[in-house]
Amino acid sequence: ERLGYGKTLESSTKRVLLHAVSVGEVNAIRTLVADLKESEYDVVICVTTDSGIQRAEELFGEHHTVTRFPLDFSFAIKRFIKRIQPSIIALVELEVWPNLIGFCERKEIPVVVINGRLSLRSYKRYKFAKPLLRKTFSRISAIGMQNEEYATRVRKLGGINVSVLGTMKWDNAVLTDFVEGADELAMQLGIDTTKPLVVAGSTAPDEHALLAKIIPENTQLLCAPRKHNWFDEAEQQLAPCNRRTSDVRIKTNRFLLDTIGELDMAYALADIVIIGRSFSPLHGSDPVQSIAFGKPTVIGPNASDFKDMVQLLVDGNGLLQCEKTELSHVVEDLLSNETKCASLVSNGRDIIRSQQGATKAYEQLIMDNTPNA
Repeated sequence: ERLGYGKTLESSTKRVLLHAVSVGEVNAIRTLVADLKESEYDVVICVTTDSGIQRAEELFGEHHTVTRFPLDFSFAIKRFIKRIQPSIIALVELEVWPNLIGFCERKEIPVVVINGRLSLRSYKRYKFAKPLLRKTFSRISAIGMQNEEYATRVRKLGGINVSVLGTMKWDNAVLTDFVEGADELAMQLGIDTTKPLVVAGSTAPDEHALLAKIIPENTQLLCAPRKHNWFDEAEQQLAPCNRRTSDVRIKTNRFLLDTIGELDMAYALADIVIIGRSFSPLHGSDPVQSIAFGKPTVIGPNASDFKDMVQLLVDGNGLLQCEKTELSHVVEDLLSNETKCASLVSNGRDIIRSQQGATKAYEQLIMDNTPNA
């Protein structure tokens, strides 16, 4: 599949190919895929990473084709497009591949960007290749970006027909107090539902030791590392702990979720949620879903990948942001202050409701650029 090989699909007059790089982008298109299906599109999802493929199969495999995105070599792209036969291609967040876009232009297949995001670090990398990429950006039929800052960067790189349509991540937040499978997860891991539980989602390696140290011994802690290759080290930092994929169970207050696709269930069990990759020198993770599940949520200072969302939630008192040195105090305060927790959740959910709606705008962008739709 990386060389473009795979199953050849029957021709379709209304097929959209959604390119989502990994788990985050795959999760972001959940509502969009459902809406496009309802609009009678034949939706194909192509993904780059192994974990992304696994998540896409879980979410969409029953009703849609899931395939791997090929290397951006001319021969691989040509073979890939020939067997998929898309009417239009939508790049989720912003994955600009010159051979793909050039080939699609020659074949008169529109390419659009949806839920576009261009961080400062990515923009700096793109600027080095600006003379080569300007033509590529100008070939994209329409570019929908999450905010004006991202849109300005894309325009400077040569993007045309650029608009600001918001982020779909708000739309994927399901406001509910119940998540199917949560009770089973608690039972299988050995979590005591009568005791407080802190869930740290999408964590990075140096955060596990921090959390193991600052979470009180009588409070349960579950960590869900962001990447597979971080699981073993996390187990050592949390030891003694119960690991999701292990058959061994001991009496402990420390748990390791080393699976993909079960974080929502873990969040549903939590009394407090801590957002990972934000207390390490990375760029944060999505804080919205835990708030939507009614959980008081804490995020660290490093959250540049979700800057707008975090700022809106923090300003509206729907999310707590603190430094690493303050985390212990913040957690202890929340564990003992039900009123503060309830206020955080209520404010956060109100903000989520007020921000939803971008998915429909991106669906319309795809429809407007689909030939003969």
